[in-house]
Amino acid sequence: MEGTPAREQAAPQRRPAWRAEARATAALAWPIALTNLSGIALLLTDTMIVGRLGAEALAAMTIATNFYWALQAPTFGLALAAAPMLAQARGAGRRTDGPRRGWMREVRRGARQALWAVVALTLPTWALLWHAEPLLLLAGQEPAIAALAAEYLRAFMWAMPCFGAFVVLRGFLAAMERPGPALLVAFAGVGVNALLVWALVFGAWGAPRLGVAGAGLASFLVNLLMPLALLGLIARDRRLRRFRLFGRVWRRDWPRFREVFRVGLPIAGQMWLEIGLFAGAALVVGLLGAVPVASHAVAVQVAAATFMVPMGIGQAATARVGLAAGAGDGPGAALAGTVAAALGTGFMALTALGIVAGSGALPWLFLGAEDPAAPAVAAGAATLLVIAGLFQLADGVQVVAAGALRGLRDTRVPMLLAAVGYWAIGLPVGLALGFPLGLGASGVWIGLAVGLTVVAALMLRRWRLMASVPPVPRGEAG
Repeated sequence: MEGTPAREQAAPQRRPAWRAEARATAALAWPIALTNLSGIALLLTDTMIVGRLGAEALAAMTIATNFYWALQAPTFGLALAAAPMLAQARGAGRRTDGPRRGWMREVRRGARQALWAVVALTLPTWALLWHAEPLLLLAGQEPAIAALAAEYLRAFMWAMPCFGAFVVLRGFLAAMERPGPALLVAFAGVGVNALLVWALVFGAWGAPRLGVAGAGLASFLVNLLMPLALLGLIARDRRLRRFRLFGRVWRRDWPRFREVFRVGLPIAGQMWLEIGLFAGAALVVGLLGAVPVASHAVAVQVAAATFMVPMGIGQAATARVGLAAGAGDGPGAALAGTVAAALGTGFMALTALGIVAGSGALPWLFLGAEDPAAPAVAAGAATLLVIAGLFQLADGVQVVAAGALRGLRDTRVPMLLAAVGYWAIGLPVGLALGFPLGLGASGVWIGLAVGLTVVAALMLRRWRLMASVPPVPRGEAG
C-alpha cells in the first residue's frame, strides 16, 4: 500500500517524459530522414538521365555506383562515427559534476579527427577506384561496360572525401540538434545535380558532351559543393560558428583518431554485411532469369525508400542517446533509445500496411505498359512486396536499435550480431527455400525477412542489456 502513492506520483511524471522525448526525437529525425531520401533522389536523377544514353551506359553506371558504394563503406562508417562522439562530448558539457568548459573543444577535436580518418582511408580506396576497369574485368563484366564504368568512376571518385566531410558535418549538426542546414543543402544539391548531369552528359548550355563520364563529374562537383555550402551555413550561425570546426585542423590527436576507427570500422562492417546480403540476393535471383531480377529490383526500390525514414530515426537516436550518455544520464539514454524504437516501429507498421495494400499498383510506377514483360514483372514484384511489407517492422527495429547502440559507442557487437542474422541464418534460409524447395525469388525474400527478424531481435536484446548499464561519462580524457 505504501508503494501506491509513489507509483501514482511517478506515472504523471513518466508520461510527460515520454512525450517530450518523442517530440525531441521526431523533430530531429524528420529532417535527417528527408536528407537521406535526397540521396535516393540524387541516384534516381542520375539513372533517369544516363538511361537516355542507352542500356549499355545505364548498365555501366549501375555497376560503377555499386562498386563505388561498396568501397566507400569504410569511409562512410568512419564519418558516421563522428555523431556519437560529438553527441557524447556535448552531453558531457551538460554535467554539473564534469568538465563543462572544455566540451566545445572536445566537439571540435572529435570532428577534426573524424575528417582526418576519412582522408586517411580515402587514399587507398582511390587507388582501387582508379584501377576499376581491370577489377571489373576480373569480376566477369563485359569489356565495353567495364570501360564505361571506369570512365564514370575516374570522374566520380574524387567525391569520396567530400561526401565524408558532409556526413561528419551532418553528424555535428545532429549532435547540436540542428539538422535543418543539412536538409536545406541536400535538397538544393538534388536540383543542382540534375542541371549539371544533364549539361555534362548531353553537352547542353555550352558544356562539353562527356556522356557517362559527365554524370560522374557532375556528381563529384555536387559532392564538393555540398560540404562547402554546409560550412557556409554553419559560419553564418552565431551559435554554431563558435566551435571553429576547422581551427588548428593540422593538429594531431592520436587517441581520438584511434577512437574514430574503433567506433567507425564496425559500423562500416555492419553496412557491408547488410549491403552484401541484398547484393547476394540479387545475384541469386539473377540465376532465375530476367523477369525475377526485374521484380526484385522493383521491390528493392520500394523497400529502400521506406527504409530511409527509420534510418533517420536511428540517426536521431544516436544523437539523443549520445547526449544523455555523455551527461551520465542512464535513464535518459534508455528512454531516448526506447522512444526512438517505438517511433520507428510505428512508422514501419504503417508502411507495411501501405505496401501490402498497394502491392499490385506500386510496381507499375517503375514499369512501362508497352513492355511485353511488364505484366509478369509486376506480378512477381507484387508477391515480393507482400513479403517486404511483412519484414518492414523488423527492418525498422534493427536500424533504430543499431542507431541507439551507436549513441553508446557500442558498434562491434552489433556488427557481429548482423553477421549471424544475415549470413549465418538469413541467406542460407533464402537459398534453401529458393532452390531445393522451389519457391524461387519468393523463397530468397523470405530468407531476407528471416534474417532481418533475427537481427532485430538480437539488436533489441543487446539494447536492453546496454541500456540497463549506467553509462560512463566521457570528459576530456584523450
